[in-house]
Amino acid sequence: MTPTDWIGLAEAAALLKAANITFRPATIGGWARSGKLQSIKLGGRRFVRRAEIKALISPRRRVRADQLQAELFEDWTG
Repeated sequence: MTPTDWIGLAEAAALLKAANITFRPATIGGWARSGKLQSIKLGGRRFVRRAEIKALISPRRRVRADQLQAELFEDWTG
């Protein structure tokens, strides 16, 4: 692990916001204090692992039309 693996709470919130997921740094800090996120505290500041924050962002999924269940659209008229 390098020092850049650890980011501050504001940077963690900014990473999530870039993916249209809005949480305040205080909320992320609460997750860290409760053990939901791995964290360290240095000089009165809390840091979380960048990879854990990125893992909260799921990639957009696309489904091909031929993979859809036709029954889901039986009632559609259009």
